[in-house]
Amino acid sequence: MKEHSKRSSGRGGKRARVKSAKGRGGSSTRWLERQLNDPYVREAKAKGYRSRAAFKLIELERKFGFLKKGAVVLDLGAAPGGWSQVASDRVAPSGRVVAIDLLEIAPIAGVQILHGDLRDAATAERLETALGAKADVVLSDMAAPTTGHRATDHLRTVALFEAALDMAERALKPGGTFVGKVFQGGAAGDLLARVKAHFREVKHVKPPASRAESVELYLVATGFRNEKDRQGGR
Repeated sequence: MKEHSKRSSGRGGKRARVKSAKGRGGSSTRWLERQLNDPYVREAKAKGYRSRAAFKLIELERKFGFLKKGAVVLDLGAAPGGWSQVASDRVAPSGRVVAIDLLEIAPIAGVQILHGDLRDAATAERLETALGAKADVVLSDMAAPTTGHRATDHLRTVALFEAALDMAERALKPGGTFVGKVFQGGAAGDLLARVKAHFREVKHVKPPASRAESVELYLVATGFRNEKDRQGGR
């Protein structure tokens, strides 16, 4: 699949309005109206992507160029599959994508799909077996369901980020890339120090496809260094 370098902002056109219906609350009406007026939602549908989130990965890839032809990619928390679709397209025909989620994922061409909980120790072994080799890229767009309490949501998302980082440190080959979702403020303190100890370069990025009101950021860590590399000072 190919994406256009320019995208309509959705401004200047006639904005769709949704009338409130019996049984649908104001928040549901606002959500539906936002979906109808979101250019990324429209373009995702037009291009066959399963979610607008596909464009976040496209924009991150355009900036950092980590999805190479022939690469082995692990996609954590992959449902509904938008990131896996993009990754599969970029690494084809000789690359491989392995995806996993607690939720069921409909089949995607070129993607091996597993069902399981990343926090289960046995899951890591299943993923390594499925990969068959060390990964070039580990992706994670995982975020816990929001509670409306920002501090709680942040802690839950950080826990998922740590689980993804654990898997990345286990699965990546030297020089590999890890992309993980964090919330505003990003990875900090001991967690950020840990990432910097394992990767040569670490950036926090908010891709244009992230909604303006969203507090999400993505940490992009490149140049993975395994234990041997770190002991050797590389």
